[in-house]
Amino acid sequence: MDVSELCIPDPLGYHNQLLNRMSADDRHLGSSCGSFIKTEPSSPSSGIDALSHHSPSGSSDASGGFGLALGTHANGLDSPPMFAGTGLGGTPCRKSYEDCAGGLMDDSAIKCEYMLNAIPKRLCLVCGDIASGYHYGVASCEACKAFFKRTIQGNIEYSCPATNECEITKRRRKSCQACRFMKCLKVGMLKEGVRLDRVRGGRQKYKRRLDSESSPYLSLQISPPAKKPLTKIVSYLLVAEPDKLYAMPPPGMPEGDIKALTTLCDLADRELVVIIGWAKHIPGFSNLSLGDQMSLLQSAWMEILILGIVYRSLPYDDKLVYAEDYIMDEEHSRLAGLLELYRAILQLVRRYKKLKVEKEEFVTLKALALANSDSMYIEDAEAVQKLQDLLHEALQDYELGQRHEEPRRTGKLLLTLPLLRQTAAKAVQHFYSIKLQGKVPMHKLFLEMLEAKV
Repeated sequence: MDVSELCIPDPLGYHNQLLNRMSADDRHLGSSCGSFIKTEPSSPSSGIDALSHHSPSGSSDASGGFGLALGTHANGLDSPPMFAGTGLGGTPCRKSYEDCAGGLMDDSAIKCEYMLNAIPKRLCLVCGDIASGYHYGVASCEACKAFFKRTIQGNIEYSCPATNECEITKRRRKSCQACRFMKCLKVGMLKEGVRLDRVRGGRQKYKRRLDSESSPYLSLQISPPAKKPLTKIVSYLLVAEPDKLYAMPPPGMPEGDIKALTTLCDLADRELVVIIGWAKHIPGFSNLSLGDQMSLLQSAWMEILILGIVYRSLPYDDKLVYAEDYIMDEEHSRLAGLLELYRAILQLVRRYKKLKVEKEEFVTLKALALANSDSMYIEDAEAVQKLQDLLHEALQDYELGQRHEEPRRTGKLLLTLPLLRQTAAKAVQHFYSIKLQGKVPMHKLFLEMLEAKV
């Protein structure tokens, strides 16, 4: 198929042509996209075989079109499953999710319970025990979470009695603290996520002192309010968060700007497939018309890509993490002709670093960036506005429950979105100019989205 046929001269007509082919039941959601996406599960699923993945290679016909990625299964490029470990046979947890959250999350839908126990259990990336949630950026169990926190807060240094290669499992995780801590860091636990001003038992001692020295009423007034459970929307977004992607630069290509740009274009194309699958798991998104889903994705895809780069880059100084295995500093960016874009994205990184953005805030901001479209082709503005309101309220509720000491934090986070949009516009223009030069091969999906955005 000619690339020009897949570019978008008439956005509304293109929506109707591609999106009307989107499958409603997603029965083959996890059947084949794994063969096109290089991923590593953020955590394995218990009792279920993991998918094997590899990358498209060669010319721009490897990825297929946007319509294929949104749900047409004929050419084998489906939306990625919610979990990499869901297997090839289908998605057992998909039905309960759509039964509960497929609509626009009106009052009745919000009240229904999302059956989290229907989802394949995530395992701790450190020891393999059942993970209780995301702690310090990684799916982990309570034991490894507490161990990591204790080590950082106590500034403890360990030494391995053997060769620093001890196996860390559920049964043997206590045998070598040094190797266990190294495993925590290796799988991505962030030291920056541990609050150093918390001392074990300190809060409880303070409360006992109040109980002994004053009335119970005074104690209730002075003690800081306990953090509330995460809102359901934020919980859904955490569950829907995609697995890590790897760039895997072409080994035979000589180092230089062409190799760097080819790697980034290939990576962006594969991330687009993942983003389309991720969007379908945002509560309320699937209830929009297919045309509006398309418009939102075409408008915000680069913002979502850049927000992912920004979040991955937070633990680093003056480096951009495009993928787990592809990190660029200033010199590397200059050689690739990306210096201006590097500086623009780094400005965002510094802003989010200053705010100390948490994982829950990141996933909610990412969904807000998608819903906060500037597209001229929205068919049902009221439905899109309801989705925006739903996500905005979820962010507000999270901040009130978890960061009540910062009443203006929601506003500060939302004020980062205009800068994100400006940075995304720069990136689109830069890669579109690369496309016009014709020196770098680009896959069809990436080309289509560039054309639609420009």
